[in-house]
Amino acid sequence: MTAVIAAMITAVVGVLGTLFAPLISHRMTARQRAEEREDADRFRLFEERRAAYTAMNRASRQFSTLLKDALHRLRDDVYTDQERTALEAARLDYRDRYAEAQMIVPERILEASRAVNQVLAHVDAVVKRIDRNLARPGEDAESVRHTLTTDGDPLLATMRHLMREDLGVHD
Repeated sequence: MTAVIAAMITAVVGVLGTLFAPLISHRMTARQRAEEREDADRFRLFEERRAAYTAMNRASRQFSTLLKDALHRLRDDVYTDQERTALEAARLDYRDRYAEAQMIVPERILEASRAVNQVLAHVDAVVKRIDRNLARPGEDAESVRHTLTTDGDPLLATMRHLMREDLGVHD
């Protein structure tokens, strides 16, 4: 009797194994695919954030550089329409990159970019006033360039550092 019970148990386990093997295999495959999709989503989000950081950093630095150049040229009274056009293009590119980043990046990065934005927007407004001979008291090319360098450059460095840290780049 024991051999018969053992044989029946073996037969039942064999049949159940045969029946459940495709189900278990399907379940494992589905789980593996879900993990692969999650990994792909994480990688895509990381790449979007990296691209946003790269574009934001480049546009911020370009805008800052062209503001400094404009201030030098205004000081030397050689500011032309070509420089005005280049500065406006950089400002628009910066504005677009800043807007894109607001939809993707974490709040601490946004705080750093807001600080940079405040300085760049202020200096841009002063450049336009100086160019139009509407400068307010204390607004001259040299003092504003100094402000951009002493206030803006460290904020740009901080923003870049936070972006790199968020991407996992450590010095």
